[in-house]
Amino acid sequence: MAFEENTLLFGSDPTLRIVAIELGETGTVKVYRRETDGSVAVDLEPFHPFVWCDSDVTDLNLEAEKLEGDLRYGWRISVNSWKELIALRNGLKSAGRSFFALSDPVQHYLTATGRTLFKGLPFEELRRIQLEVLSFIGGETEIPDASQPSDHIMSIALSDSSGWEELILVDPNNVEESERTALKRLTALIRERDPDVIEGHNLFRFDLPYLVARARKAKVKLDWGRSGGFLRSRPSRLQIAEKTIDYPKFAIDGRHFVDTFLLAQFYDVGMRSLSGFERMDVAQHFGLVDQAQISSLTGRELQRAYLEDSERFQQRALCAVRETRAVADLLSPSYFIQAQIFPYNYQDVIVRGNATRINALFLRDYYRKRHSIPEMPMVRGFEGGYTAIFFTGVARNVWHCDIASLYPSIMLQFDCFPATDQLQIFRHLLTDLRTFRLEAKASMRSATDRKQQQYFHALQNTFKILINSFYGYLGFAQGNFADFDAAARVTQIGRELLQKMIDWLNARGAQVIEVDTDGIYFVPPPSVAASLRDAPGDGAKSMNQEADHRTVATADIEELRRGLAAELPPGIEVEFDEQFEAMFSYKAKNYALLTGDGEVVIKGGALKSRGLEKFQRVFLEEMIKLLMEGKPEGISDLRSDFERKIREREMPIAWLMKTDTLQDSLEKYRQKIAGSARNRAAAYELALASGRDYKPGEQISYYITGTTKKVAAYENAKLASAFDPQNRDENVEYYAAKLDELVKKFAGVTAAETKQETLLL
Repeated sequence: MAFEENTLLFGSDPTLRIVAIELGETGTVKVYRRETDGSVAVDLEPFHPFVWCDSDVTDLNLEAEKLEGDLRYGWRISVNSWKELIALRNGLKSAGRSFFALSDPVQHYLTATGRTLFKGLPFEELRRIQLEVLSFIGGETEIPDASQPSDHIMSIALSDSSGWEELILVDPNNVEESERTALKRLTALIRERDPDVIEGHNLFRFDLPYLVARARKAKVKLDWGRSGGFLRSRPSRLQIAEKTIDYPKFAIDGRHFVDTFLLAQFYDVGMRSLSGFERMDVAQHFGLVDQAQISSLTGRELQRAYLEDSERFQQRALCAVRETRAVADLLSPSYFIQAQIFPYNYQDVIVRGNATRINALFLRDYYRKRHSIPEMPMVRGFEGGYTAIFFTGVARNVWHCDIASLYPSIMLQFDCFPATDQLQIFRHLLTDLRTFRLEAKASMRSATDRKQQQYFHALQNTFKILINSFYGYLGFAQGNFADFDAAARVTQIGRELLQKMIDWLNARGAQVIEVDTDGIYFVPPPSVAASLRDAPGDGAKSMNQEADHRTVATADIEELRRGLAAELPPGIEVEFDEQFEAMFSYKAKNYALLTGDGEVVIKGGALKSRGLEKFQRVFLEEMIKLLMEGKPEGISDLRSDFERKIREREMPIAWLMKTDTLQDSLEKYRQKIAGSARNRAAAYELALASGRDYKPGEQISYYITGTTKKVAAYENAKLASAFDPQNRDENVEYYAAKLDELVKKFAGVTAAETKQETLLL
């Protein structure tokens, strides 16, 4: 069966090339389809939203359908419009009836019809336009404020997935008229290019609110919708891991907004490898910087280039939109495929949690089969997964045993499924997804066409995300079919199996370094380690000797893997998927890895805290690399080089500045200070001094001035945008002291490595 033919996963309705769904006039939805000739057709379809209820409602003069099964919500009531649904919910609530209803009209329609977006539409045919706004800031602050008379748009850069680009410039000598013309041109281009998706970096928190405010001032309509609709927004809050992001959620008829700032946030939940989330940080991380010197042009220097009508300014504006396009090319295909699976609009599927999306699949299939659904489970705590650290310091020749698929294997092998899932959707979905991922990976390896390779990579990655989310769904408080007893059983079996694996490895002379949710890091037994290292000799080995050595080493490590696998129950598989030259183990869930090609991978907030200035992060990474390379004596020179650059004022301001996100409103901050509930903070004091109404979630970048190392940061902070490279005033003593603190923090580790206390079996 082709992946797309699986109705449980991709929905039962095969309608092709739907690019958007919008609520229409009373009792209808608008279904937008992109035809094969590139045009867009819109169909007006009937819309019947629904509610699941726990009993018959004839006493309320309502008709309800009795559903199969004996789960809590065994009746379904359908109505003829969204307005009627709201009235129905209010009536049921007033009557004291228990019911369950979806809150999104698009999810209602897609759940009831079995349709999804983008079926049969290649990602390359999705029309995506990128938008980047550069603004002029008239005051001393670094945050644009569209309400200020001195602030205005400098440029609007546009590109799309075909490679087309256009730069709209605002004349600094005729701002009012030129800005109005620019906004009209922007709207005309969006309507002319007719994109399905509008992309930007920090689109929701900057570009769109700024454009709306400037358009309001210029009395220009931003009617970007496919039916001539206007931009609309509402306050929204997004929880990503431990982080809460407040932002205005924008919508427009027939199109989707995709913010690469949010895509980067979601990417980092799993990887924890981004140093920051600004466009430049993300582009640098992925090697997508268009022109490094031009792309980093910011602040007063950027505004100076604008006022001088410099070619550098135009290059910088286009750099930004190209990098946004490249980041979206990389991070959005998986969500594009998820929109083919889940009953949500594309824009919404991105911000839904994994467990919420899986719950939507359950509800869709139970709806289709006219089966009752359960109520939310009672939440209870349970013991989590097994994590432990057994060695700190530097270990060499480290292998990784992948256990990411351990929980899905346990669920299938030991029947750890939701008790209320009477249709066994959980089992079928998980089984199919594992099979599909293997097939997608095989297709990716065999594909000769680059587009096909990219498609199958995105497909297998999507399947991987879903597979690894099933365990989380069992413990999801808002999941109709969640089962905390089953979740507890999975982790219990997982802990027992991991302990068994650790004991087996240790008994054979291996040294386990750390166990976490990603897997087991270990140094193989001495006999295997010896075969993995080059045999000593005073001359180069022949090609045949090298080949023989690799064959023996591979056979030895494979024999170790097979021996470990034999200790595990049938269906539980392990894979030794990565080998590293060295590992620096600092503390639990905080470590660094040195790859065979010299790349350093750092995991954990203690080693890669975003609370550190960039010069500290770079110094720490280079110091750890020296330790892992067995060159601890080089740390002294490294430290001297960094201090010299600080004292001679050669360190880029981007390496010295700190960027803080405001968590509280300025008023709340004032109240906390007045009540001695918190200490003063540089970012908030700068925000207050600016006289502007900063919102929670906005960021402020600053550096420290002064002449002594012991200064109060909040009294000596200065906006990074106000930094003048011709008259540098950073506090060199303060930053040199920060470097000293970092060196002292890791002094014990570096001393141990100087004495060569490393693990090498």
